[in-house]
Amino acid sequence: MKSLELVVEHTVETIHPMHAFVCESPAVEREVLLEGKTVDGARTLLFYVEGDHEAYEATLAAQDAVAEYDVRPDGDGGFFAYVRSPNADREASLIDAFDGDTVVVVPPVEFRADRTMRLTVVGRGPDLRDLLDSLPDALDVDVRSVGPFTRGIGPSLTDRQREALAAAWGVGYYEVPREGGVEAVAAELDCAVSTASTLLRRAESRLVADALGDRP
Repeated sequence: MKSLELVVEHTVETIHPMHAFVCESPAVEREVLLEGKTVDGARTLLFYVEGDHEAYEATLAAQDAVAEYDVRPDGDGGFFAYVRSPNADREASLIDAFDGDTVVVVPPVEFRADRTMRLTVVGRGPDLRDLLDSLPDALDVDVRSVGPFTRGIGPSLTDRQREALAAAWGVGYYEVPREGGVEAVAAELDCAVSTASTLLRRAESRLVADALGDRP
């Protein structure tokens, strides 16, 4: 059993409208696919999203291809999205590549603001090579690692959360005594103080949960 860690970059033509929304809108910080399945040409998907659930739901409702959805808030700035939709023709080759009988996509699949999706695929070596060969030529595929499958369950921080932590470290937010407050972090990030505070709290929550062994 081997695994591939892949970064797949979409073009403007191949990207799904909801992924494009994640890329373009400041309302969403992070979107990950927790689980999904395809039956008779239709997909049923469960996402976890961090951001403004009302803005996300409004965009989701405007998609003609979405047959059914349900959005449920979950705590501080996060929500779950249950979505059912028929497969679009432009997505068929990508979905078929990852739906092979002998390969498994290990969740979560993360959709980032740089038009990339990041995922891990597990299977036999020849089947993983066949998967790579079957991916559409229009996509830019970067194989980040290949080898025996291992999975450490640690904190998963977004790029923006890492940026906030780095900014906080740089201004002395974590010095004792503290040298710079959240206002200084916000200035470094060029964002509102409330946004900087939320980024730091979410990042710190994940790091503390990992340190205490309380991992989802």
